[in-house]
This record gives sequence, C-alpha cells and structure tokens, in this order.
Amino acid sequence: MADGRDNGYTAVMSRSNEIMKRAVGIDYNKYKKGPIVFDYEEMLHDVGYSIEQVKEIQRHAHVGDTPLIELHNITRLVRAVSPPGKGARILVKDEAANPSGSFKDRRASLSIHQAKKFGYPGVVVATSGNYGAAVASQAAMAGLNCIVIQELYDSRGVGQPEILEKGRKCEAFGAEVIQLTVGPELFYVVLRVLEETGYFNASLYSPYSIVGIETLGYEIGREVIERFNRPPDAVVITHAGGGNVTGTARGLFKCGCVKTRIIGASVDLTGLHMASDRDFNRKSFTTGHTGFGVPFATQPDRADVPINAARPLRYLDRYVTISQGEVFYVTEMLAQLEGMERGPAGNTSLAAAFALAREMDRDQIVVVQETEYTGAGKHPTAQLTFARQNGVEVRRGDPRENVPGKCIVIPEHPAQIAVRDVPLDKLRRSYLSNTVKRAAASVVDREELAFLSAETKMSTEAVRACLEELGISINEQGR
Repeated sequence: MADGRDNGYTAVMSRSNEIMKRAVGIDYNKYKKGPIVFDYEEMLHDVGYSIEQVKEIQRHAHVGDTPLIELHNITRLVRAVSPPGKGARILVKDEAANPSGSFKDRRASLSIHQAKKFGYPGVVVATSGNYGAAVASQAAMAGLNCIVIQELYDSRGVGQPEILEKGRKCEAFGAEVIQLTVGPELFYVVLRVLEETGYFNASLYSPYSIVGIETLGYEIGREVIERFNRPPDAVVITHAGGGNVTGTARGLFKCGCVKTRIIGASVDLTGLHMASDRDFNRKSFTTGHTGFGVPFATQPDRADVPINAARPLRYLDRYVTISQGEVFYVTEMLAQLEGMERGPAGNTSLAAAFALAREMDRDQIVVVQETEYTGAGKHPTAQLTFARQNGVEVRRGDPRENVPGKCIVIPEHPAQIAVRDVPLDKLRRSYLSNTVKRAAASVVDREELAFLSAETKMSTEAVRACLEELGISINEQGR
C-alpha cells in the first residue's frame, strides 16, 4: 500500500490491539490487573451513562419501550398439556417493534451514539445476524457511513437464506455489505477495513453494546412489577455470544429483580462446526445456537475486542437447549394462536419457555425476553426448503430424534416440546481450565480466586476445588 504498511495476514493480526484501540476508543489495558484478573465493573461503569440516560438516547433513536404482551392462547395451551396446578403465565417482550426489527437496536443505539460523539465518519460491524441491520439502521439515522461484513457463502458460493435476508435489509438502510465465504479470514478482513477507513468498531462485545441491552431487562422488570405487583419468576433469553444474557440480567438487577431466574436457551446444533465448509449450510439457525452459546460461555474473549463485555456465566442460573424442529413448531404456534408472525431467534426462547412453563406453578410468570422480525429468508418455509436441498431430512415425529445436520424432526403434539439441560458446572469447569491455560498459570492468588468466583457464579470454595482438580495450587498469602 501507499503508506508502506505490510498487509499480510500475520502483520495485520500483529497490529490487532493497536487497530482495535483506535477503532473502539477504549484502552482495555486500563482494566487488566494481571494475566487473569480485569476490572469488569469499572469497564462497564466507564461507559458513563446511567440507565435513565441510556433510555433517553434510545428514545431519541426510536428504540425501546416495546410492548410486553401476555400470550393468553399459548398459556392456555401450556396448561392443557401440564400436570394439575402447573403451567406458568407466559409473556413476551415484542422487540420486533424496534426500528430494524430486533432487540439488537438497543445494542446498536449506544454504539452509534458514541461513534457520532467521538467524531468517527462511519462504523464497521462483523455479523451475519440482526445486529448488522440494527447498526445500519441506527447509522442511517445518525448520518454515518456503515460497512457490514458477513460470513455468508460456502465454497460452492451457496448462501444461507437467513443471512441473505439480513444482507438485503442492511443494504436497504444504505449500508455497504461485504460478503465472505466461511473461514478464518473474517477477523483479518475486519481489521483491514477498520484500519483503512478509520471507522468505529461497533462490536457486539464492547461495553457500549452490553450497556445498551440493560434497558431491555430494566423495562421487563419494571413492567411486570407494575402490572402484576411482583417481579417475573423467570426470564428466558436466547443465548449465543452472551451479550443478550449479560445485558438483560444486569437490567433486571438494576430494576430490583435480583431473585428472577436467568435462563439461557439455545438451539441444539451439537456436532456441527460453525467454521466448517460442509456444516455451514446444514444448520437452519444462524444465531442463538450451541455453536456460539457454548464456546462464548467457556471462552468469552474469543471476540473482536481485547476484553469481551459479555460474560454469560456471571449471570446464568440455568442453560437449556431446544431442537430445530421444536422452534419451527413454536414459530407456527405463535403465528396461528397469537397472530404474531416473528422470526426464528426469539422463538428459540419461546420454545424453551413453553416447556419450562409446564414445570412451573400456574401463579408464576415467565417472560420471553425478545421477538424479532421475520422475512422471506428467515421464514420456516425458506429454511426447511434449504435444509432439504442440503440433504437434511425433514419430517414429523418425536423431536428427541433430531440429529443436527442430518434430520429435523417437527413435533406432532405440543406435549412433546421439552428442554435439555446443559450442565453449567461443566461449562464453568471448562471456563476455568481455558482461563488458567491462557494465562499459563500454575498458581492462583486470592484476588484471582475471587475474580474467578465472580466470573463463574460459583463460591470460592467450589472454584478452589475445581482448580485443585486441574492441578492449580492456591497462594493463600495473596500477592
């Protein structure tokens, strides 16, 4: 290039921290207290806005204050297939009412506000999901340029219909969309674009993105308390990269809902590798699945920023999975019983909530934390047709027979909808193993022990026991 920079893969990757610092406006080294510890709360506090100020920023951008809808007909169906006295009331926060049609507008609104405030000429975002449309929409309102980078195609040049749909939506908002084949080059391309344009990195995992979601949890808690004089018993949150869980939980806590159970839900895509050329188009869900949910829980800093502000293990009380067929079934259920045609990701948590409500008492309240818009490429018809074209069998039957990438089994009866628990202790142990391995630690001091306890929502005694099983000793004297 004319400026003499080496733009080879190794050279660009070696400049990643420098590029990211310029593109996010955050000095992440400020928060690092050692190879393991960083000041998480200070990092989020330094965003510098109260919940009321964030709500005002979002109100100006037409984001938030979305309807909280009680699903009367689905609740009746739940009770019809539940044991006596069971069948919790189900409510849903209709985030499809946001400008781009999903809760991601909340994430994008604060990032775009900061980009505008800092004087960046435009924004860059790497996403194959709704976040790209949200950033493009908010950037259009703010008069900023926007570049969205997607992983879309396999090596045959075949694109996943849901991602194609989202690309079209980004372009409708005036964004430039760069589309890639699946593979390891995504982060490299993001770095090159950020360096060449000088744009703001509107990362999903920056503190701005996470704090922007807090208003969603806050609104849910406040509205349930106002309507029912009690907080929700559980909030079910579609879990992928962890930001949805993190921001919503923090907002609920700020509203005083500290006893509300935080339940993450993902589509079970066990056995499919998200970076595999063969597997990429053999899945019908591009987000909200275990291919993101598990690795981002156990290695949260595998993100496009030095420290990921999304830390799902800090907040999850339970983590469950649901099959693809069950989500498709519930998508039709929502449309045909409640007259609400919504997209796939929010219906992941609704499918889980349907099963969970059957375990709960009738006087309890479970809230599905989001809906999203639907469209031609996101619709079940497009997804199931595409699945068949890629050799996946689609049939009715027992959803327990679902095999990701091979067979999508759609329930024959609502009583067949059931969640499968992901053992959180197993994820926590994996997180601890990954963290001490990355830090090359053989000894952990008391400050590190306390940090790991907060990161995993485990007692220090439980963390100590796990570390000792991993061969890590504890320095009782501290630093």
